[in-house]
Amino acid sequence: MNETTNNVGGIAADRLRSIIERVERLEDERKALGAYIRGVFTDAKSAGFDVKAIKQIIKLRKQEPAEVEEQETLVETYRRALGL
Repeated sequence: MNETTNNVGGIAADRLRSIIERVERLEDERKALGAYIRGVFTDAKSAGFDVKAIKQIIKLRKQEPAEVEEQETLVETYRRALGL
């Protein structure tokens, strides 16, 4: 039996190794995607866009419309309560 097909203490070493390597590859891909996203934000900033506002809009677009409306209503209520 070679090392990659050994069961050690009831653990299939080859399966464990495969899982770990897949996660490592995905983490590398995530790092690369993060760099691309930062580049897009840099481009947006150099074009005169407010990156903080863009990030907020991206966050809002991920939410359901009812959630967005509820949150906006609550924020407006708080603003009025504080006289803003």
